Amino acid sequence: MLRLRPYKKCDAKVIASWIKDEVSFRKWSADRYEKYPVRDVDINDHYEAAAFSDAFFPMTAFDETGVVGHLIMRFTDEEKRILRFGFIIVDDSKRGMGYGKEMLKLSLQYAFEILKADKVTLGVFENNESAYYCYKAAGFKDVILEIPESYHIFNEEWKCLELETERDNS
Repeated sequence: MLRLRPYKKCDAKVIASWIKDEVSFRKWSADRYEKYPVRDVDINDHYEAAAFSDAFFPMTAFDETGVVGHLIMRFTDEEKRILRFGFIIVDDSKRGMGYGKEMLKLSLQYAFEILKADKVTLGVFENNESAYYCYKAAGFKDVILEIPESYHIFNEEWKCLELETERDNS
């Protein structure tokens, strides 16, 4: 049974071990880290900067085998109604087995029931099809932007697709 808990610094070593190449690293982090490979200390230092905020929530998914997934949640508005998911990753040995979808569903439940968000958003590179379809399976819908966000990675332009889901008020 998958469960969700607040991130602990000791999780960083496990999370960093799932990122086996620089393409995967950039699909996970875009340009948020300066260099590959990412180390546990890099992840912890990155999160430490936001640790005192009441709008930043790094989370870890785990089951009886240990840590299996991770993501961050952060409010993007002062009213704390819109939450953004980021740094979404699942143990590379468990991908394609439903862990990502289950982690996202637990995270959405936490976002709507505990944090009282009205909407959750996320971005995914268009070249990360498996993640895109996982997000869609978890209930996220495409958002059409006039000017899509893009990043210059490996001398290529990587377009970012925007997705969102809203609280079910029925």
